[in-house]
Amino acid sequence: MPNHKSAEKRVRQTERRNAVNRANRSGLRTQIKKLRTALANQDQKQSEELLKPTVALIDKSVNKGILHKNTAARYKSRLTSHVNDLSK
Repeated sequence: MPNHKSAEKRVRQTERRNAVNRANRSGLRTQIKKLRTALANQDQKQSEELLKPTVALIDKSVNKGILHKNTAARYKSRLTSHVNDLSK
C-alpha cells in the first residue's frame, strides 16, 4: 500500500498505463493472428489485404514500446515472406 500522496498517484498512473499497454498488445496479437489464419487457409486475397495494416500496427507498436525494433522487423519479414510465397 502506498503511504504518500505521490505514491498513490503513481499507482493510479501505472494502472492506466498497464491497461493501455495491455489493449495495444492484445490488438497487435489479434491482427497478427488474423493474418496467420488467412495464410493458413491459403487465402491470397485476404492475406494481401491484411498485410499492410498488420505491418503498420507492428510499426506503431515499436513506437509505443510494445515491441523491440528487431522483433518487429522479424515479424514483418516473416509475414511478408509468407504472403509473397502464396502469390507464387
